[in-house]
Amino acid sequence: MLLIADDHSPIAGCYGNAVIKTPNMDRLAREGVRFSNAFCTTPSCSASRSVVLTGLQNHTNGQFGHAHQPHNFHTHLEAPSIPRVAKKNGVATGVIGKLHVLPPEVYTWDFGSPGGSNGQPTRDVYGMAMEANRFFKSIDGRPFYLHVGFGDPHRAGKGFANERGYPNVKKNVYSPVDVVVPPFLPDKPEVRAELAEYYQAIDRLDQGVGFLLEALEKSGRAKDTLVIYMSDHGMPFPGAKGSFYDSGLACPLIVSTPELKRRGVVNNALAHWPDISPTVLEWMRLPAPAEQHGRSLLPILEQENPAGRDEFFFSHTFHEINNYYPMRGIRTRTHKYVRFLYPELEMPLPSDLFGSTTWRGVRSRRDAMMGRRKTAAVLHHAKEELYNLERDPNETTNIIESPEAAGLLTRFREQVRKFRSDTEDPWFIEDQGLG
Repeated sequence: MLLIADDHSPIAGCYGNAVIKTPNMDRLAREGVRFSNAFCTTPSCSASRSVVLTGLQNHTNGQFGHAHQPHNFHTHLEAPSIPRVAKKNGVATGVIGKLHVLPPEVYTWDFGSPGGSNGQPTRDVYGMAMEANRFFKSIDGRPFYLHVGFGDPHRAGKGFANERGYPNVKKNVYSPVDVVVPPFLPDKPEVRAELAEYYQAIDRLDQGVGFLLEALEKSGRAKDTLVIYMSDHGMPFPGAKGSFYDSGLACPLIVSTPELKRRGVVNNALAHWPDISPTVLEWMRLPAPAEQHGRSLLPILEQENPAGRDEFFFSHTFHEINNYYPMRGIRTRTHKYVRFLYPELEMPLPSDLFGSTTWRGVRSRRDAMMGRRKTAAVLHHAKEELYNLERDPNETTNIIESPEAAGLLTRFREQVRKFRSDTEDPWFIEDQGLG
């Protein structure tokens, strides 16, 4: 059972936030494995979800950006997917809530909407659990893959859909005074107010996690079920969602299986979203597609510091159809290298961030700084950028021209060049020397 949130950065009690109340995520972490360094490979909803479900980078699987109209990006028809492989091998497949990838021929379901929810995401987390009860009853003990896409804590217009009540959900309101302002945002009243709303949406999301885990227990299937909790990408604030910064790529990842001998493990591997499909397929003992860009996490679940999990590649092209800003890169434990394919463009903000009171405040005041980053540096980038994450975890200083960079650049350029070639990046034009 895969539980995927919408725009949730690793903000939870189990991730060290003392303000927010997330007892269900915290319990899942105690009973399972919490990954401390988990990352999406593209900080945009549809593209990221396609990576999760196919095990392929989004520039390979064809889901370059949002699935819903008017953007209308679709995964390639020949692409593999978890539900496609599962259904072919007699496994019951179900989708509840937000799916946000197309087409139905690739993402095939026995239970739920043929294309999943590709419009407004659901926030009725108790209702989603009731749907899960119906799914479990319908499959009559068969092996299953259930995909649950929460609508929270995505923005809803200019807020976070907190103005109304939801069935069986306790409305927990947070004070702007108490929230933790991340270092990439200005500490301003409107930012704190939006963060308090964001915390409330995460609180509701956590209650939904609890409802779904309860539904699994009641079904009698918890004893044979892999449970994954994750997010598509980071928080819906400028300098996070839609960006290459860790504030956009870093996500929660909690994995639990009934076979774990050690529980409450904190795993420090650099996990990334192409790892999810191989993990799920291995658990279900299904044949993996010939091409996968990740590796199963099952063999390393109970290890704190597994070897060979120290770097990953990321790729982003579109958010919405008018948010075109292709970039490719590599992140290691110590550095991040980014190749911006069209640096003459301004890095666009997703529409929900552009309309936020946080961004309106930055624009109206003409803030030179957004937290510790220069506002201009968030919007405008060089052809190549390199960050030392040990000295500069907030990614404020591009060291591409420094003596330190000389030895690293040769390696990173070649690694990214090879990554783009090996994964058949359509934007890779090696024969013209532009790769």
